[in-house]
Amino acid sequence: MEATSVPLQPPTYGNFITVLSIDGGGIRGLIPGTILSFLESELQKLDGEDARIADYFDVIAGTSTGGLVTAMLTAPDENNRPLFAAKDIKDFYLDHCPKIFPQDSSTLFPFVTKISKALSGPKYDGVYLHDIIREKLGSLKLHQTLTNVVIPTFDITRLQPTIFSSYEVKKNPSIDALLSDICIATSAAPTYLPTYHFETKDAEGEVIREFNLTDGGVAANNPALVAMGEVSKEMIKGNPDFFPIKPMDYGRFLVISLGTGSHKAEEKYKATDAAKWGIMDWLTKGGSTPIIDVYSEASADMVDLHLSVVFKAFHGEKNYLRIQDDTLNGEISSVDIATTKNLDDLVKAGEALLKKPVSRVNLETGIFEVANHETNENALKRFAKLLSQERHLRHAKSPVGHALHHNKK
Repeated sequence: MEATSVPLQPPTYGNFITVLSIDGGGIRGLIPGTILSFLESELQKLDGEDARIADYFDVIAGTSTGGLVTAMLTAPDENNRPLFAAKDIKDFYLDHCPKIFPQDSSTLFPFVTKISKALSGPKYDGVYLHDIIREKLGSLKLHQTLTNVVIPTFDITRLQPTIFSSYEVKKNPSIDALLSDICIATSAAPTYLPTYHFETKDAEGEVIREFNLTDGGVAANNPALVAMGEVSKEMIKGNPDFFPIKPMDYGRFLVISLGTGSHKAEEKYKATDAAKWGIMDWLTKGGSTPIIDVYSEASADMVDLHLSVVFKAFHGEKNYLRIQDDTLNGEISSVDIATTKNLDDLVKAGEALLKKPVSRVNLETGIFEVANHETNENALKRFAKLLSQERHLRHAKSPVGHALHHNKK
């Protein structure tokens, strides 16, 4: 089919720069996984059953669990097609999350056990997670992804973000790491999973860079702005793929940003209580990890707030779709309670989210409010048509498209 016969041609031949962004959130990756399965099915209705998410986006960004989904969607198989279809993401999470986050029901004193673990090391050893990621991604490296990817991590030695970017790797081979190493690193949530050390080497086996990394959510739990920044840097450098688009021409961006759910509908913590907390309370209060909740929610919401302002300023609100469920509460809002019931409930939450109206952040209050009568499902159908049209337009205008058309005659 035409949708998959050639790679997506550069934005210079089209109308938009297409961006997909996926938040971090542990097992809650099932929510964007469900959304992506629907989007891919809509693209397949337009362009055939072989169509895949990676065929339509100039860049896919993901943090933590979103970074893993990004790799799954863009890593090539032996036929140079995506290793996973979007519909496969759900089964991956359902099959493997209970082993990544095993639930300890054997202890008579669960609270004491939790405190003890918090004092002695991360909650989970990460062994199964590391093994399954290495098994699936093998020897694939960053430069081999089928479209551009942007995956944030945070280096605890340098105390600064390390962004694994397909754009950057072209001139900086020191970040051309194994995709498995990148995914393990971006998923290494503090207190939940161990930090991760690895090295990149040159052709002679000499170490060219050392990494000491933790979860990408420390830097950008919502990586949409990081992805757009990587694209803007390429424009500033004069990359011909983006000519004649200007760095501040945000009206040319077409962005789908997927959250993993939050619990704003529930009064999670109160200042009157938190004022008395010590370090252990910030790590274990209420069956959760408040300090992680705070930085991940703040990071994700600030990006959405910024992008909502930018797209409104450039009259491009219809080009920006943020899908997020802020009504999660109880166990379903956790990142690691990987019981069968909780995982099934997350799938149902993703399916229900498709039926909900599109919501946008209120620029005055910061609260999500219904934007119009369009459901997320209908918005995704609209975006699928735009993505398909954009792909066909680029194909028709590019030299590659002309060559293929000539060869068919």
